[in-house]
Amino acid sequence: MIFLILSSITLITCLYYLFNLILWISLDCDIELFIKSKFGKKISSLSGKVVWITGASSGIGQSLAHTLATHGVKLVLTARRVAELEKVKEQCLTFSGGKLKEKDILTMQMDMLQLERHEEFFGRVIEHFGTLDILVNNAGRSQRAAWQDIDLSVDRALFDLDVFSAINLSRIAVRYFLDKGINGHIAVNSSIAGLMAIPNSATYVAAKHAINGYMHALKLEHPYIKTTIFCAGPTFSEFLHEAFTNKIGEKYGQSVKSSDKRLTAERCAELFSVALANGTNLNWAGCFPFSFLLYLKYYPNLYNFVIQLMGSKTLYKIRDSK
Repeated sequence: MIFLILSSITLITCLYYLFNLILWISLDCDIELFIKSKFGKKISSLSGKVVWITGASSGIGQSLAHTLATHGVKLVLTARRVAELEKVKEQCLTFSGGKLKEKDILTMQMDMLQLERHEEFFGRVIEHFGTLDILVNNAGRSQRAAWQDIDLSVDRALFDLDVFSAINLSRIAVRYFLDKGINGHIAVNSSIAGLMAIPNSATYVAAKHAINGYMHALKLEHPYIKTTIFCAGPTFSEFLHEAFTNKIGEKYGQSVKSSDKRLTAERCAELFSVALANGTNLNWAGCFPFSFLLYLKYYPNLYNFVIQLMGSKTLYKIRDSK
């Protein structure tokens, strides 16, 4: 009898891990986000809310604006390139199918590095809409550079943009939420690099780990303010072209290739929107093997063994979406 019970438990356990392994390999996001996309709150539950997206002129930010507009979400769109922003606004009005009017989308030319103007921009948002429900910190740049060759000025510049500017704007929003008694929502478009180290991007890896840490701390201190960390893997966008290198003022200047193994910006935006609608804390999205490797991190010894077995050449290929 005891043998049968133990055998049944063993079989159930093996089937459970086998099922999970299949999901780790086959899904383009984590299991929680997959379940929420099928059975959780719909993106349309955000209809009528005010969502501010920084870096909204291209890439995931642009696609996120399109997706939310389709579901009648009021938008604040900011970026440095005002002409591109206006194009995104017109696209969003079209995507909304009449759900949004001209006044429901506010565009502002904004350089995230001008920290002294963040309060001014925030004030303009409140003046226009009367409130803010969700701040999405999307603006940022990636990096391609060998660890030993990176000038310290690049470390500072990348942290200023990807970490400190986002945290400064988020603190303004959090103080507003607390002052008004609003259970607001702070989100950040982080990266899989914030969950696991990847080669040839040391400063970027460190910056994404840092902003994830800030967000986890915010969640602990103010649990009634929703926090969402969305960690995207390689995506078809301009991100690679604009990436930092090892020298200050230099851009990587290469574009992604159609043959690369990447998620589309539209798919990332859809998954990000699901995370926002459901107020999830931490999610990721990416093509195989990223999800598989991230779940392995729950078993550190096995993860380290697999990473060593793969070797640096394989990791570089994965990093470059090959």
